[in-house]
Amino acid sequence: MNSTLSEAVVAGADAQDLRALPVPESFTAAVVRAGDVGMFEGVGDKDVRKSLLVEDVPMPELAPDEALVAVMASAINYNTVWTAMFEPLPTFQFLKQMGKAGGWEARHDLPYQVVGSDASGVIVRTGSSVRRWNVGDHVVVAPAYVDEQDPDTHRDGMLGARQKAWGFETNFGGLAHYAIVRASQLMPKPAVLTWEEAAANPLCASTAYRMLVSERGARMKQGDVVLVWGATGGLGSYAVQLVLNGGGIPVGVVNSEEKAAVLRTLGCQAVINRSDIENGDPGALERPDGWKKLGAAIRDAVGEDPHIVFEHTGRKTFGASVFLARRGGTVITCGSSTGYDHTYDNRYLWMRLKRIIGSHGANLHEQCEVNRLFSLGHLVPALSKTYVLPEVAAAVRSVQTNQHIGKVGVLCLAPGPGLGVTDPQARAKVGEDRLQIFRR
Repeated sequence: MNSTLSEAVVAGADAQDLRALPVPESFTAAVVRAGDVGMFEGVGDKDVRKSLLVEDVPMPELAPDEALVAVMASAINYNTVWTAMFEPLPTFQFLKQMGKAGGWEARHDLPYQVVGSDASGVIVRTGSSVRRWNVGDHVVVAPAYVDEQDPDTHRDGMLGARQKAWGFETNFGGLAHYAIVRASQLMPKPAVLTWEEAAANPLCASTAYRMLVSERGARMKQGDVVLVWGATGGLGSYAVQLVLNGGGIPVGVVNSEEKAAVLRTLGCQAVINRSDIENGDPGALERPDGWKKLGAAIRDAVGEDPHIVFEHTGRKTFGASVFLARRGGTVITCGSSTGYDHTYDNRYLWMRLKRIIGSHGANLHEQCEVNRLFSLGHLVPALSKTYVLPEVAAAVRSVQTNQHIGKVGVLCLAPGPGLGVTDPQARAKVGEDRLQIFRR
């Protein structure tokens, strides 16, 4: 649904004009519906194109600490795949829990969920207690939705008991024409990036930053060998860049020569095609013989075992990760796209003094640090392909079936790709070729 306000945002209207225009009563969004939760029971291929819908939904009321963002672009994360599959549990359970808290959180408990945990756009309204942000600001959204009244939040935003992933554990996410965002989620959009490039980064890049660079993660140092599973995926592509920036030695694992070529262009010279390790046996890396074969390939590539294993694929690789980390090494883990039920040989952990560190998302300080790296051109977007909002189900399906490289973007209100750059000179210094490494 188009509105006068939406048209003004697209046309680049100033703050005064945006304030003068009415907020639409409804807007277009990608949603899943509570009535569809059981649709995949007993079905082998839980095709998200059947559960993810694009339709008009009512505009929610804005809380005092929130901003209404006109979303120019968004991106696909694996949590949207989980939501649309209703696995490992339906996310409507999260919305019901929010509803029980009462107050403004009761708005989230609806029979539909607007999904999406990334966004870039323009602020069109601010709540009465928002101080640092104004109508007309170009922003990106940090997906950590925190409880600022929880004492643990002030130690680390990710430790608060009611911390949530926006657009996954909350409603009113980013795959829509409008999104409801807490002021504590807002960051300035990097001026060198287009709308879709900016939207591709926040969740995955900040997660990788916390895992590798933050004092709460693996604390990577110069010279560290870092094994990166899925090194051209959403998380892995940013992990490789962060390792290179920090003076480390990334060893990227991919499943095709096309992806290996992308990694080499990015600067990662130690690349292992897991197909060479599996040799037609997809279960090889779940057994000790496959672990040893991969370990030998890593040593052939860089001469030593990994100090850090960047682990996010889960069940199918976790046993290998624990085995492959060097004596005293670290496995840093989040997610688990191939399953949460991990098994490993504990002798390799305890007798060789290794560590497993759990990591989840990033707090606002970490988010802002990594956002600054994009503004400086020290990190580049992993955007490979861009869809439009009516095609969002196909975009999510491409991630579900692992047919993508890097991040998959979605244009929401933006009328086309390539828009939103406000510092073309800085962009030219970064270089179009570098900014488009993943678009092949």
